[in-house]
Amino acid sequence: MTHRPTPVFDANASSGAGDLGKLPEWDLSDLYTGEDAPELKRDLDWLQAACADFAGDYEGKLADLDAGGLLECIKRNEAISTTAGRIMSFAGLRYYQLTTDGGRTKFLSDTQEKITNYTTPLVFFTLELNRLEDDHLSTLLKQNAELARYRPVLDRIRAMKPYQLSDELEKLLHDLGVVGDAWERLFDETIAGLSFDVDGEPLGIEGTLNLLTEQDRSKREAASRELARVFGENIRTFARVHNTTAKEKEVLDRWRGMPTAQTGRHLSNDVEAEVVEALRDAVVAAYPKLSHRYYELKRKWLGLDVMQVWDRNAPLPMEETKTVGWDAARSTVMEAYTAFDPRMGDLAKPFFDRGWIDAGVKPGKAPGAFAHPTVTDVHPYVMLNYLGKPRDVMTLAHELGHGVHQVLAAGQGELLSSTPLTLAETASVFGEMLTFRKMLEEADTNAERKVLLAGKVEDMINTVVRQIAFYDFECKLHAARRQGELTPDDINALWMSVQAQSLGPAFEFMDGYETFWAYIPHFVHSPFYVYAYAFGDGLVNALYAVYEENPDGFQDKYFDMLKAGGSKHHKALLAPFGLDASDPKFWDKGLSMISGMIDELEAMEG
Repeated sequence: MTHRPTPVFDANASSGAGDLGKLPEWDLSDLYTGEDAPELKRDLDWLQAACADFAGDYEGKLADLDAGGLLECIKRNEAISTTAGRIMSFAGLRYYQLTTDGGRTKFLSDTQEKITNYTTPLVFFTLELNRLEDDHLSTLLKQNAELARYRPVLDRIRAMKPYQLSDELEKLLHDLGVVGDAWERLFDETIAGLSFDVDGEPLGIEGTLNLLTEQDRSKREAASRELARVFGENIRTFARVHNTTAKEKEVLDRWRGMPTAQTGRHLSNDVEAEVVEALRDAVVAAYPKLSHRYYELKRKWLGLDVMQVWDRNAPLPMEETKTVGWDAARSTVMEAYTAFDPRMGDLAKPFFDRGWIDAGVKPGKAPGAFAHPTVTDVHPYVMLNYLGKPRDVMTLAHELGHGVHQVLAAGQGELLSSTPLTLAETASVFGEMLTFRKMLEEADTNAERKVLLAGKVEDMINTVVRQIAFYDFECKLHAARRQGELTPDDINALWMSVQAQSLGPAFEFMDGYETFWAYIPHFVHSPFYVYAYAFGDGLVNALYAVYEENPDGFQDKYFDMLKAGGSKHHKALLAPFGLDASDPKFWDKGLSMISGMIDELEAMEG
């Protein structure tokens, strides 16, 4: 029950180039007007006093509260979370706009330390909540309907009960959090500061990764080899970051008695381990009929005997190299959203009109893309690195889906709005699907349809197959780290063990590709996050199948699901659609949609 974490960068963010029109920038003044804004000082002062007062009023007394008293206590905690979240959102978003700026880095770090110090006295709250007897808490919840609304929050807190340490140790770990964050910042700043030279052109990581989707194969190869060279030069730093963060996690998990390295993520996602393993097993079993089969098709299209890693995201030979200007991207996504339901278009519009999107690629800006919910009494902010590739339109559709979801869920309030990661990808992937279907409908020729279908299949493979391979890599990495320090070569070997398995026999791997684990931010910022992408894609494919079979009344049920935020378990959210993610066959539904699109592509070859 503290401020929300910094945003996690999305997996499939990509980029292109050209004359894009006027790209929007964030207006962060809805949070604060600047570092020296009097409102910011006021809120920091209030937060310091509110945390001290909260501890003075409630520490050691939670067991004595009646239903009304516990409700008041939770609401006060929620107000603290909101203010802390607002302050940290402002500091974090300014930092991501220019990660190489020393002043912004210092401001983020100093603010983080202040808030950690102020909120340390609140550590008792979750500890004492977890000491309440089940019967006592159930009685209180029955006595007060407004209090009962917070049951999902209390259930999630109490799920941590078996892994809770003493009050003193929990306070120590809370204080030490800023030290762990420093490793994340070292990673971010190292990545943002990398410089590449491709054919004499100086580039940052975004521009270099973007070249992997160029039509010119020699350009893709040059970019891949330059990525490998620079990652290789910095591999000791990345290995040190991974060793340290994985060891820190292992120590915490051991002290808490977590049975596996993944347990903490499953708990925070409000998902059962067996559901995640069913997803993982279904995807791995489907590698041959998904990625292996698709990349064999692509190998033929490209006229190659064998594909290299720089061909994985190559455009197809019949694909025209085109740049999509910002206005065209906006209208494509807005039309797709509005056609599904005008309410969806209305919710998306302010993002474009009010400075809620930062789209341009700029030196020092963090790479990738995300939608950050900030706090429920402000609004989300979307970050892109938009360079005009058709897939950038999909990234816009994706992040805008997150934004719409976050706006709808805000009605639940600060503690109930935050959706578990497994469901947090629902609206984003659904928004992509709507945009893709619209573009497919408008395709003039068979070749254009083929290019769109292949692009969607590749995005789904990147979202499902690639992310599950990432998940397997992380599982192996954390298991290996428990046995001792890992050299860069050790980590490289783990990476390669999952790459060949997931991509299939169509590929050869260049020297240096073994270091490409180094730039994936999820491994550092949020271990085991990545399966949420595959979960979200499978869930949306199943949802979209329901929509196609029976569109009547679907929109209202869909909006209800998004509005629920984190107030319901995935079983309850999916029940109105006749879906159940704990059914092992559920995942086959989603995977068969991808397989069906590959069938269609194969049929076009006939």
